[in-house]
Amino acid sequence: MRDHYDVIVIGGAAAGLSAALVLGRSRRSVLVVDSGEPRNARAAGVHNYLGREGASPAALGAVGRDEVAAYGVEVTTGRIVAASATDGDGVDPVGFSVSLESGAVVTARRLVVASGARDVLPEVPGLSEQWGRGVVHCPFCHGWEIRDQRIGVLVTSPIGAHQVLMFRALSEDVTAFVTDPALVDDTTLDGFAARGVAVVTGPVTSVVSDGERLTGVSLAPGEFVALDALAAASTVEAQVGFLAGLGLEATDQFMGDHRFAGALTVDGVGQTSVRGVYAAGNVAAAMATVIASAAAGTQAGAAVHGDLVQADLAVALAARAAA
Repeated sequence: MRDHYDVIVIGGAAAGLSAALVLGRSRRSVLVVDSGEPRNARAAGVHNYLGREGASPAALGAVGRDEVAAYGVEVTTGRIVAASATDGDGVDPVGFSVSLESGAVVTARRLVVASGARDVLPEVPGLSEQWGRGVVHCPFCHGWEIRDQRIGVLVTSPIGAHQVLMFRALSEDVTAFVTDPALVDDTTLDGFAARGVAVVTGPVTSVVSDGERLTGVSLAPGEFVALDALAAASTVEAQVGFLAGLGLEATDQFMGDHRFAGALTVDGVGQTSVRGVYAAGNVAAAMATVIASAAAGTQAGAAVHGDLVQADLAVALAARAAA
């Protein structure tokens, strides 16, 4: 690992490696710093990724690291704990310094933030242990695998009704567990009835498993509903605490009046409000799938290269004028 690079990419999953690939192929010096804790680590496979359907997250990451290495990109395992702006490298006036948990400090002309997000789960005993296996959140990511099974949907927010109907398209045996009656109105309940969705109102006290297999949920003492899978929505929180020194923080994301996520605000090419800092993936788009995150990383990488091309041109023109 050197002291200075054209670009430091923070995060080595689909978004970060895609950005690094574009930049490496553009002959930029690139360091990818990856904590090795992808959001989808528990998932058995990545879905809806054309050409890599069903690949495990670990396998997809390994292929990506090999591909970027072929273009001179360096990848290191570590965690960024702080980032700050610098006066540049003496040529480009824009620059940044990042500090790793190991104590190492590295500088770069540009940053790509692809640090991902974490899922804050409903506080139901036994749920987190099944997250990514028996407990799922996305009908597109996991629906095929649980089709025609006994599916429960934990309704903990006003948008939960939509999730119920999405999973109902995959199975005729769907039960909505409505934790608070105020979350669904009569129109919603009529829709559930029309689609043959069973409704249970009240708290779910635990998710029950037999070894690694989810078997159902417990309600009031002595009540148990057998299930093969449970869908539950998380709150998606961008991992951006290390950006405080740059004045960047996640902003609240809403569906109607319901806050469902916190994410960095970026423009169409991934540029944040700080000149020279770009972001891609779930850190900036909470609902992005893996392939969408990869595409956003590609776009951000291309934008960073274009930014550097213009910076190099400005330096060359200034030097020519001074000659």
